[in-house]
Amino acid sequence: MQKINGVIESKNLLAVFIIFACTSTGFSQKTFQLFSPDSSIRLEIKTAENLSYQLFASSDLLMSGPTVDMQLDNGKKLSDKIVVSKSVYGRVNEVIEVPVPYRRKKITNSYNWLKLVFKEPFGIEFRLYNNGMAYRVETRFRDSINIESETALFDMDPSAIVWFAGIDKRQNMDRFHTSFEAVYKKQSLTDIADTMLTFAPATISLPNNYHLAITDANLFDYPGMFLQKTKMGLQGVFAPYPLQEKLMEGEFPKYVVTERAGYIARTSGTRLFPWRTVIVAKKDTELPSNDIIYLLGDAPKITDFSWIKYGKGTDEWITGINLFDVPFVAGLNTASYKYYIDFAKKFGFDQVMLDAGWSDTKDLFKINPAIDMGELVRYAKSQGIRLMLWTLSATLDKQLDSALRQFNNWGIASIMTDFMDRDDQKMVNFYHRVAKACADHKISIMFHGAYAPKGFNRTWPNVLTHESVLGSEWNIWSDLPTPDHDVIIAYTRMLAGPLDYEPGLLQNAQKDQFRPISKNPMSQGTRCHQLAMFVVYDSPLQIFSGNISQGLKEPAFMGLLGSIPTTWDETKILQGKIGEFIISARRHGDDWFIGGLNNTVARDISLSFDFIPRGTYEATICKDGVNANSYAADYAISVMKVQADQRLNISMAMGGGFMIKLSKQ
Repeated sequence: MQKINGVIESKNLLAVFIIFACTSTGFSQKTFQLFSPDSSIRLEIKTAENLSYQLFASSDLLMSGPTVDMQLDNGKKLSDKIVVSKSVYGRVNEVIEVPVPYRRKKITNSYNWLKLVFKEPFGIEFRLYNNGMAYRVETRFRDSINIESETALFDMDPSAIVWFAGIDKRQNMDRFHTSFEAVYKKQSLTDIADTMLTFAPATISLPNNYHLAITDANLFDYPGMFLQKTKMGLQGVFAPYPLQEKLMEGEFPKYVVTERAGYIARTSGTRLFPWRTVIVAKKDTELPSNDIIYLLGDAPKITDFSWIKYGKGTDEWITGINLFDVPFVAGLNTASYKYYIDFAKKFGFDQVMLDAGWSDTKDLFKINPAIDMGELVRYAKSQGIRLMLWTLSATLDKQLDSALRQFNNWGIASIMTDFMDRDDQKMVNFYHRVAKACADHKISIMFHGAYAPKGFNRTWPNVLTHESVLGSEWNIWSDLPTPDHDVIIAYTRMLAGPLDYEPGLLQNAQKDQFRPISKNPMSQGTRCHQLAMFVVYDSPLQIFSGNISQGLKEPAFMGLLGSIPTTWDETKILQGKIGEFIISARRHGDDWFIGGLNNTVARDISLSFDFIPRGTYEATICKDGVNANSYAADYAISVMKVQADQRLNISMAMGGGFMIKLSKQ
């Protein structure tokens, strides 16, 4: 069956039978089946004793949900007296235009769906794609309701391997306070501690070589889903509603929950709830290109996308504005930011961020006296460079309307807000409130100290990216951002939407030479490893975090980095294995960019150009230098002509990488 422009047409007799023969009202059917459009995966849903499902690939059981339930504080449960009063099957096959194409301009949205309506005021919808499944609960109560708990179970083969980011409880805070930044671990399900709590998504490698990824999607007026180990797999865990908060003072004040309710959400009685989603991949390389999470987001809340600004920017916070060879004292001052603007202009960047310190963290109108904001705004505009401003979320929330009006007066096109560090219902609503307010003022935004987008960027295209990743800044105080971690991110965190890693550190070291240091931080892995991140990681707003004084001394390298787009017409994952390496190819117009990111094991790869159209391309290749295994900043840039029928052998050093720009001749 196919639905195009609202018309259903038959694809085959089996699909016709499944969709129409099983559509009914007032019957006692207890088992329902749903097939993916290509029939490669199948859902079996049962309502006999409780609501449950099993997900199959052919005859292989991939995962099961032995109980799907929702408990209200008035005693009503979805599982009470499950009687199906109506079931409806359908098919959707459409093409989605992506306003800010962080991965591709058009996405095919093709799935079969089943809706079950129960006699009690509950319902559920299942969607089955060729590469994953999702379900969401619906309620039909007249008055508002309190959701006491939700049961979301994901049972799997006990010998499965889980890639997850465990949360360390913070001192003087409950376990639901997190910046959503952690190292992704690889562990057998049976070996994971029962106390483990991770944020979604988590990626699963099954013994039958299938890969799954579990997450929620389309958060609205409801808390995000954490995952915790159970005897048979993983289960959803949700932060209770915050009844009391206090502003925790410090360098960056933020609100901390001091008392939580006995329920997870108070919300409208008639609504659709967030999706519970399982991505399915037959090969490792199918994970990073899966678009289901984006597709599950609500359609855009805005219709005019022309004002949304994205591209590449600079950020000075990680290097502490530690400039050199300049005729002024570097720091949070007008002269330093003019220097950043000149750098951006020289190498094709779009914007310069003024990070924490341009204003008082508690008052966005109290500007640092060393900064002449009027002069900076004038100078940036004269150079065709946009300014982006950092904000503290607690302050932005307090001064939202007046601050956004002032940003409009300055011509600010983008802002960042930081230190939310929660995803309970109240904080999720903050994201939507701020996104809408920014859209009303035609301002783009990125969130730091934030949960992953999970479809949010479809609903609010002006929200360009979320941090929610352990990235470059961690090199200042830890050794956690390893090349292995950097590779794993592409198969885990990136599945949930754009991420702000802020790569580009120009001080590079192998593991035995690395040490955390502020003002002049280094990264583990090679220079080309840092360069490749700009191609491999999804983000329509890429932030270069390296020292620009050093960058000016390497114009060929910076020119190549500056030429990398941040939005793409199409994306292909050419090669890769979770935890080991990934090679991504992306097209922007007629040009292709290929990024290879390696873990700590040196490897040789053979790259085919058979994905490019016929014709001759000029290939600018930046790869690890012959001494990169010992001197990680060693790289070599070369130029050659290539065609689709050619292959290229490339060596990636320990923690290495490469980047190739293919320009159509």
